[in-house]
Amino acid sequence: MSKLSGLGIETIGELLYHFPRRYLDRSTVVQIGQVMTGQNVTVVGLVREVDSRPTRRGRSILVVTIFDGTGYLSGVWFNQEYRKEQLKEGVEVAFSGRVRFEYNRLQIVNPDYDILGRPDAGSKTGESIHTGRIIPLYPGTAGMTSVMLRRLISRALVVLGETADPLPEPVRRKFDLAPLGDSLREIHFPRDQESLKKALARAVFDEIFIMQVGLALRKKRHETESKGISHAPPGGLVQTFLESLPFKLTGAQHRSWLEIAEDMGRSYRMNRLLQGEVGSGKTVVAVLALLLTVESGYQGAIMAPTEVLAYQHYTRITGMLEGLPLRVELLTGGPGRDALDDIAAGTVDIVIGTHALIQEGVGFKRLGLAIIDEQHRFGVVQRFLLEKKGESPDVLHMSATPIPRTLSLTLYGDLDVSVIDELPAGRKRVQTVVADKSRRKDAFKIVETEVARGRQVFVICPLVEESEKLEGRAAEEEAKRLSRVFRGYRIGLLHGQMKSEEKRQVMEQFDAGAIDILIATIVVEVGVDVPNATVMIIENADRFGLAQLHQLRGRIGRGNEKAIAVLFADPSTDEARARMEAIQEYEDGFSLAEADLRIRGEGSLFGTRQSGLPDLKLARLSRNFELIKRAREEAFRIVDNDPTLSEAGNLLLRWETNRRFGGSLEWLFHA
Repeated sequence: MSKLSGLGIETIGELLYHFPRRYLDRSTVVQIGQVMTGQNVTVVGLVREVDSRPTRRGRSILVVTIFDGTGYLSGVWFNQEYRKEQLKEGVEVAFSGRVRFEYNRLQIVNPDYDILGRPDAGSKTGESIHTGRIIPLYPGTAGMTSVMLRRLISRALVVLGETADPLPEPVRRKFDLAPLGDSLREIHFPRDQESLKKALARAVFDEIFIMQVGLALRKKRHETESKGISHAPPGGLVQTFLESLPFKLTGAQHRSWLEIAEDMGRSYRMNRLLQGEVGSGKTVVAVLALLLTVESGYQGAIMAPTEVLAYQHYTRITGMLEGLPLRVELLTGGPGRDALDDIAAGTVDIVIGTHALIQEGVGFKRLGLAIIDEQHRFGVVQRFLLEKKGESPDVLHMSATPIPRTLSLTLYGDLDVSVIDELPAGRKRVQTVVADKSRRKDAFKIVETEVARGRQVFVICPLVEESEKLEGRAAEEEAKRLSRVFRGYRIGLLHGQMKSEEKRQVMEQFDAGAIDILIATIVVEVGVDVPNATVMIIENADRFGLAQLHQLRGRIGRGNEKAIAVLFADPSTDEARARMEAIQEYEDGFSLAEADLRIRGEGSLFGTRQSGLPDLKLARLSRNFELIKRAREEAFRIVDNDPTLSEAGNLLLRWETNRRFGGSLEWLFHA
């Protein structure tokens, strides 16, 4: 079992759920005698010769030649001597890759390969599990090859016999799903492509459905067991604020506000995510929620990930609330004793700050609403510490990074979600241009033209390494260079290495129009609101992720003037090129988020998921959105009717859901 432990396999069940990474269908294998140069093919043959020798340039070359009865083909590797330990004479292998004809032989350089075993290797039942069929190819590890895994899984399936199915019979019928035991056998040793397709559909459904069942259970428990604050309906303070706004709420803002107000009026604790497009007006909705908690006799708090964003919130919100009988305080760095005493005494209504809010010395008299902005930048513990500053305050998570619909139904499936998916009237779209360095003079002309018109410009430098010192130096060097290019212009500098007061002064100067061109790092990625800024130049844009690029360009075009973002890029990979094409093609964040999901795959995006969710081994969120919706509806319907899955038909589902959630739903068995 020690060799299996390296694959995370400790039980027979985990072995059976160690699914193949791909399949080799003998019917699609090309005979070597029919191979043509330039083709991408998969060929299967017996290793006939293993030749390893040094080259004149000091490297080693390994040539493994296989024969399939119709011809010979060689796999070629440089400086990879270790492969000859696997590719021994007499072993059957599959080589995949582009064929070329060189040194009077067919060859594939660095082929993908799989060891299929020896042609006489079969199971104890006499049925071949390595040849003459669709062959499963497994992720392996040192000392545990795909061949060995096939043998072990074949034996485990014999032992399995008839297995109990955790899916309730009505669910299997409704979604036309094969029984679990049959599906597991077909996934590992499929009879044909049609059987394999049906078995995979069952496994994909299980992953999605059981995840949604777990999320439904979490949400139901929160609603039934958490005692929250029942806020009063919106009153005079909210109404006065709405009447003071120089604009009407958009339909999406109004809808989101009503959803939040309804949640805050309930007896259980609100746990809602407010996400929206860059510049869509989330702050106004957040202020309405803060006013509602103040009207009910409580305090509100906003925690932001950076000092720049916290200060921006403070200046904007105090401006919005001018004339209203409220006190707003800013907490960043080391807050003064007087401010802390007043917050603890309840004479401060709204507190806006960074991580300083969760320091030990910060206490609230009656915290009724905790708002966590750019919530994905905070860890679970940090968010929890803010919530513990009060007795079950309502919690509003905010994100200006649009989340693909598929991810919002999984990553945040146990939250209620409000979406602001439209921009305020008059807001202009930002024209985005991806350029190489040959167009730098054109970009500088745009800068000169816009500054001459009284507009302002951002120039963004990338974070080259995970070091604020290096980041600061890069920005400082760019500021010196541009000072020479734009003589006579007022140039400012902003980066994470600067002291809090310095950053605040720079932002105040830029906001007041005293700086023409601001050289900055990603410290301005979120929340910065300077309506007069109409141009952004992003250096080395291919080093940024799509969400970052969209956030950055959202800093311009916030007034009534047209805006342009020029992204200088020299993409060296297919993924980087795809990102540059996407940022230029898609203007709205939700379309861009879906494109990001397609480009990167959910594996990388799931790296940011909240802890405790089971892995998706086969399901692909970008392909399975409709199935996720249907499975979610069914899961929530079952949990609504049976909140602890204690009815006879749901007992196995309860056990399996807890297993896949790593035992985190153990409370179900004591409910």
